Amino acid sequence: MKRQIVSYLIEKNILVKPELLARLEDPHILQKAAQQVKEKASVQTVLETIKETKKIASMETNTESKYAVQVLFDYDKEPLKKNVDHFVKYFNNRFKQIEKIILPRLDNNISISRLQNKTDKEKISIIGMVTDRYLTKTNKIILTLEDQTGSIKAIFNTSDPELFKTAKDVIFDEVIGVSGTAMREIIFADKITLPDIPIQTEIKKSPDEAYAVFISDIHLGSTLFLEKQFETFISWLKGEYGTEEQKEIVKKVGYCFIAGDLVEGGGIYPGQEAELTILDIYEQYRKFTEYIKQIPERIKIIIIPGNHDAGRIAEPQQKIDKEFLPELYEMNNVFLLSNPALVNIHSSSDFSGFNVLLYHGFSYDYYGDNIESIRTSGRQISDRTELISKFLLQRRHLAPSHKSALTMPDIEADPLFIETVPDFFVTGHIHKSSISSYRGVTIICGSSWESMTTYQEKFGHVPDLCKVIIFNLQTRKPIIIDFEHAGNNSE
Repeated sequence: MKRQIVSYLIEKNILVKPELLARLEDPHILQKAAQQVKEKASVQTVLETIKETKKIASMETNTESKYAVQVLFDYDKEPLKKNVDHFVKYFNNRFKQIEKIILPRLDNNISISRLQNKTDKEKISIIGMVTDRYLTKTNKIILTLEDQTGSIKAIFNTSDPELFKTAKDVIFDEVIGVSGTAMREIIFADKITLPDIPIQTEIKKSPDEAYAVFISDIHLGSTLFLEKQFETFISWLKGEYGTEEQKEIVKKVGYCFIAGDLVEGGGIYPGQEAELTILDIYEQYRKFTEYIKQIPERIKIIIIPGNHDAGRIAEPQQKIDKEFLPELYEMNNVFLLSNPALVNIHSSSDFSGFNVLLYHGFSYDYYGDNIESIRTSGRQISDRTELISKFLLQRRHLAPSHKSALTMPDIEADPLFIETVPDFFVTGHIHKSSISSYRGVTIICGSSWESMTTYQEKFGHVPDLCKVIIFNLQTRKPIIIDFEHAGNNSE
């Protein structure tokens, strides 16, 4: 595996220094990098795996410290002044990353420029980025697709209801494959190929019993922050609260994930100051730190920011700066990461562990309102999270439409592209607790520790309060503990 990785890097004109080889001595890094080379991942991705893996919690025989965390993706590039060229490279990178996934699934794929002078009908496939979409008066959908050689229109009609339904869900900027009959700069489409994640035939399970806890949207500092309920949750993690069964479970909790919006922040929406009990954001984070320091050291705590947290709102969001959480930066069991982030947990010499993709979920509002099948699903916006998560996994991207979130273009690779298929996909933001599954990926959305604000009410968000999702990693079965009404446990 080492030779394959080194050969790949040399082919890409990367100088392989001794420090790089030393990193490959770690079996987890070696396995991950070798798999990426096998899948022909970008050289940037392979180097990030080898060079930028931040912390690896030690694996020991002592049960108090047997829990392992390996950071696979944590965006920490310094911000640069952006220009038009950065956006061009960013979208080109996205196209290439997704093209690699779709291409093996197509027959007779050709570039768009080769279609422009065709006069004979021919069955072909193309890969293109969607630049326009509209519905004609005769109820046909016309998509304009663009690759690096040109653009072309694809027509979809109602004769194939499933295909037409899929075409109605297509959004600007996503990259798809289209197959059909081409003639005179038009494709009469009969198939759409998405970069969708593969079906996992076997659900990964840990060889030993351990638990992971998932929460989000604490909003500490708000007048609506449910302080007593959150303190009860912390007491449970310390083993001081709960039924006998809950106390037995918490003894084997090794991981706690917090998917953004740790504090309420300030200036997020008009009139927010009237709904703050702590006006100073530094004081909000100081209070949050007090809670985290109470959690037993054996529990690895993985934290990403959300749109209420300090720092830029553009995604990928860098980790919360040390000036706000200085004490947490000194704690060995705390992992402060970017939004999004990818970590591997609970690996050992005989188990590859679980890949957990964390994304706060700022783009979810857009897809809940603008995707035809999701908007007309009969569910309220707060209940659409699992549909949105499935939609994003199918697109292999956390914000496939550029206007769904404020994004920061990266000229080397698209950091919102879902390259590694996760075992767990964890989000927050919508304030609605949910658990679902898609093609073997467990989808988790966290509830809120803040009662409904006037801003949420305006947008139709009905929060789920103080629901803690816990997964048994050995059985992959969830448990929900309701801390809004402490002691009401459902499984």
